[in-house]
Amino acid sequence: MLFRDEELDVDVPVFTTRPDTLFGATFFVLAPEHPLVEKLADDEVRDYAQKAGARSVEERQTKEKDGVFTGHYVVNPVNDERIPVWVADYVLMDYGTGAIMAVPAHDERDREFAERYGLEIRTVIEEETEVLVDSGEFSGLLADEAIAKIVEWLREQGRGAPAISYRLRDWSMSRQRYWGCPIPIVYCEDHGAVAVPEDQLPVVLPEIDDYRPQGMAPLAADEEWMNVPCPKCGKPARREPDTMDTFVDSSWYFLRYCDPHNDRAPWDRRIVDYWMPVDQYIGGIDHATGHLLYSRFFVKALNDFGLLGIREPFQRLFHQGWVRQGGTKMSKSKGNVTGPDELANRYGADAVRAYILFMGPADQDMEWTEEGVEGISRFLRRPWRIVNEVAERERGEEVTDLTRAVHRTIARVTDDIGRRFQFNTPIAAVMELVNELGRSPEDPGARFAAETAVSLLQPYAPHITEELWSRLGRERLWEEPWPQADPALLERETFELVIQVNGRVRDRVEVASDLSEDELIAQARASARVQEFLDGKEIRKEIVVPGKLVNLVVG
Repeated sequence: MLFRDEELDVDVPVFTTRPDTLFGATFFVLAPEHPLVEKLADDEVRDYAQKAGARSVEERQTKEKDGVFTGHYVVNPVNDERIPVWVADYVLMDYGTGAIMAVPAHDERDREFAERYGLEIRTVIEEETEVLVDSGEFSGLLADEAIAKIVEWLREQGRGAPAISYRLRDWSMSRQRYWGCPIPIVYCEDHGAVAVPEDQLPVVLPEIDDYRPQGMAPLAADEEWMNVPCPKCGKPARREPDTMDTFVDSSWYFLRYCDPHNDRAPWDRRIVDYWMPVDQYIGGIDHATGHLLYSRFFVKALNDFGLLGIREPFQRLFHQGWVRQGGTKMSKSKGNVTGPDELANRYGADAVRAYILFMGPADQDMEWTEEGVEGISRFLRRPWRIVNEVAERERGEEVTDLTRAVHRTIARVTDDIGRRFQFNTPIAAVMELVNELGRSPEDPGARFAAETAVSLLQPYAPHITEELWSRLGRERLWEEPWPQADPALLERETFELVIQVNGRVRDRVEVASDLSEDELIAQARASARVQEFLDGKEIRKEIVVPGKLVNLVVG
């Protein structure tokens, strides 16, 4: 996409994987190394860019983000809005074009930066429905559908086009450290760099007295180990004193887990092909350009050599966020770590575990508060009372509103944990179910609701739920299968229809679930609140998301 700097009369290209968030771009960020910085910035900005560019990639990706305003603006191609241009350390030159549109409502790094500098945060995609809002003519579309339509619109306007951006980059794998695989190269005056013959591999690390760097690689101090004959001519030569990055080891060791007792080879390909790839990889954001990338290099190379049948080592990647306290990342080096033992003694291990998972989306940074543990501890007391109320009841066969709510909760929790990898929202869903059960303890579906609530809470509070399961006359909850939702009971007779005008919510009405699209549009037009915003205006487009909303686009 092209963002225009009208003052300099230049188009600044940007690569994004989320064109559906374009209407939420509230500022623009250049990497410190971006060539445009020299043209549009004053001495203060250039000085910042020079200092920020000198920081390591890891430091720039993990430290608190900082930046400086350039005094320039660019024009957003979808709405002609002028947004400020910043230079910031968290944007890297080797990602995309080295320039990003910042969407703080839908990107954690952009949000941190916006909160620090008081920049606007504008939501353009509803979290629950994944529907665009405040996005002009694209409001009301599901995000996946909107991506294609916005890209096509940009192409027609000459402001953008589909593109593929590769994140490959060189890997400097040598280290001036003792710990690491020796690099099997010797240097000869006549033949230069010579590979150690295969029959002399592996090169084994020598035992040395001091592992610490002293201005040179530690191995260089061991003259006996360093001096060897050249494999080609036999003349005196010297080994490579650097060792390989330890990522060289960790980039393939997981393959051995599949066949750990093999004494004939690192692994049997048939066994590895059966178990691999790994279903879920969890690691910090720095892994995306480190271990994850290197592991993929290795697996693809091993596949090329015929040693593996797979091309990718991991099916899914998930980045966990940081835990913060007082606005600062928890770290042993900073001495601000809260140990779990004292809290577990005070509130119970289940309450501490459940709070950690309830704090917020696991892929975002979260603020730790002891008050939050207290809140979860209070919630976990509620099922005790409710279970005791319904423990003597039998399961009713009648399908009630509570029964339907149970099945909706099962479906929501299962989807959040299994597909969305969200662990905080399931607790909120169970809280809602417990509240509903508390209002209807005499309902025929009350015992079923209690059993289900206990089952769904089990991963979060295994000790408490095992006791509650016993009070319900059951045994060994950990051996029970996960609850299954009945698709026939997920459908509701009515639902809340959200009515929007130009992407802004103007009313919510309860309607029958079996209404056609035309009938839903008629309901939307008939709303008295909506008519205030339609008076005298032409309805140019009607967007219907079945079971969710109607968006009327007026001109």
